[in-house]
Amino acid sequence: MNTGLETYRGVVYQWEVDHNDHLTVAYYFARLGDATLALLDSLGLPSEWDARTWITADCYVRYTRELRAGDIMHVVSAPIAVEADGFVAGHKVIDTGTGAVTTSVEQTLRIVRPDGSPAALSAADRERIGTRRVAWDGPEREPRARPKGVEGLRDSSRDTIRPWEAGGSGPSALAAYIHRFSASNSHVLAGFGMTPSYMREQRRGFSTFEFQFGAASALRPAAQVVVRSGLLHVGTSSLRLFHVMSDARTGAEVATLHQAGVHFDHDARRPAPLPPDLADRARALLIRNPS
Repeated sequence: MNTGLETYRGVVYQWEVDHNDHLTVAYYFARLGDATLALLDSLGLPSEWDARTWITADCYVRYTRELRAGDIMHVVSAPIAVEADGFVAGHKVIDTGTGAVTTSVEQTLRIVRPDGSPAALSAADRERIGTRRVAWDGPEREPRARPKGVEGLRDSSRDTIRPWEAGGSGPSALAAYIHRFSASNSHVLAGFGMTPSYMREQRRGFSTFEFQFGAASALRPAAQVVVRSGLLHVGTSSLRLFHVMSDARTGAEVATLHQAGVHFDHDARRPAPLPPDLADRARALLIRNPS
């Protein structure tokens, strides 16, 4: 992406890093929310109007380099495709200190009514977005099929949406989805022995390199949500998980996440093979109807 608008500039604060000592994924999504609001504003598209809101209906994220406490960064964004009920935005998160792209994001933004049904953009809106469209040169996406059923998915998180987390694609809302999925991930890992104590004692962690996220609806204040999760793949060092967030009262699907990452050596700062006993226990938990 040779051109685009700077939509965020800031720093990684100490309290935003996780046990791997790098920026936790929920705070990447908070920056994505900042970038989204800035891009909508630059396109003359309010973040909400007439009881409508933007949701991130699909989002492919590729994390390629770490950002650690104190690192400075900025985000460059632009429309890369136009659709009847929204558009696709391309974002690149850049380590300002080195100039390296750390993360690439393809984000499908759709405007919806309160019931979640599509709300069409005007012809003028689509034309205005189209004039700002740029060619996208992000990494190629590998399709991830969702499991056929829920067999093998286990309850992994249960929580309430705080009033300040409500919304569709703003910083707090996007981070809120991911905070719940991150908590779920920790419970899945602990299920086969990759517990917090194991990671502290062995200097290991789980480092994410890919997200394929999609929201079906905006988050409502005081909504009770439950996440069910399962393992789709266990490799030498890699793991792939699938999470489904639902409304605990109605059972309606709120969001999904395909998450890929590696068993991570904290000292070498690179992937490390899973110990055989953990790998065997993880494979015993694999979802048997992956697609």
